[in-house]
Amino acid sequence: MTSEHSSHPLRGYLYVAAATLCWGISASLGRAAFTGKLLGGLRPIDPLILAQARTTIAFFLVTPILWTLRGRSSTKLPRREMLQAFLLGVFGLAFSNYAYYLAIQKTTVATAIILQYVAPVWVLLYMVFTRQQRATASRVWGVVLAVLGCVFAIGVFAGVGHFPFLAIAAGRIKLNTVGVLAAQVAAVSFAFYSIYGRHLLQVYDRWAVLTNSLLGAALFWIIVNPPWKIIAAHYAPKQYAFMVLFSITSAAVPFSLYFAGLHHLDATRVIVTAALEPVFSVVIAAIFLGETVTLVQMAGMAVVLSAISFVQRSDGTAPAIVVDPIE
Repeated sequence: MTSEHSSHPLRGYLYVAAATLCWGISASLGRAAFTGKLLGGLRPIDPLILAQARTTIAFFLVTPILWTLRGRSSTKLPRREMLQAFLLGVFGLAFSNYAYYLAIQKTTVATAIILQYVAPVWVLLYMVFTRQQRATASRVWGVVLAVLGCVFAIGVFAGVGHFPFLAIAAGRIKLNTVGVLAAQVAAVSFAFYSIYGRHLLQVYDRWAVLTNSLLGAALFWIIVNPPWKIIAAHYAPKQYAFMVLFSITSAAVPFSLYFAGLHHLDATRVIVTAALEPVFSVVIAAIFLGETVTLVQMAGMAVVLSAISFVQRSDGTAPAIVVDPIE
């Protein structure tokens, strides 16, 4: 026996916005970890270790909480669907995470963000190609504006003379073959877990999908980078503490919120709304680090908000129905 629940789009947008806020905070933490500035002069944490810690620790944090609050059955899936969730965790969560950090390491933060946030394009192309959605004007404009808004919001362009005369800000863009390829892997993986995650969430409980996806990513990392290699790195207690904090702000909380958003919204709307991440990153840097926000960046933020407004417009389709299985 199953129960049906109509989706609540407003909740979906709020969930995804909250997830991107967490990612905006963790982006600043991640940059600090790569440079060692946040860790009192200790050597930077390797991107692979940070990616592994992010999902592995998140699994060990989220699962016991769910077992306590909802019982062990809340995280169970049929064998076939469990394997599908593992696939989501490996090719979605793990690949997108590591590829993004590798892109930052090989290029710059701005380059990695720009290339990753072409993900809405991949999502829309897939949805249209598989005839799950139509390429309506509102969707196309929403995707285009989301990508352009990210480019301007992160400060890739700097004003020359008077707006709108623009030039590429020095040092913001750095092209490197490995870095560019890694950023595109991150974009495709981001698109994949938004689409495939939505597919699974239409049938199964989001907490079961989330925990099994995190478990799949954790098992993948154990094979790729066994625990004894991490021990051999001789990280300090302060660095391990940072990994726990980082896993909470970048994985445990935001993935829970993002999957909740996918529970209520289609993949296109969700991934366009996720373009708020660089907007929040700029705002956080301005408030806590005293960084200046330019007119171009403010224009970019407005463009991202406009993109979300475009994609949320009704296209006449029926509201989505989400079905939860018996536990």
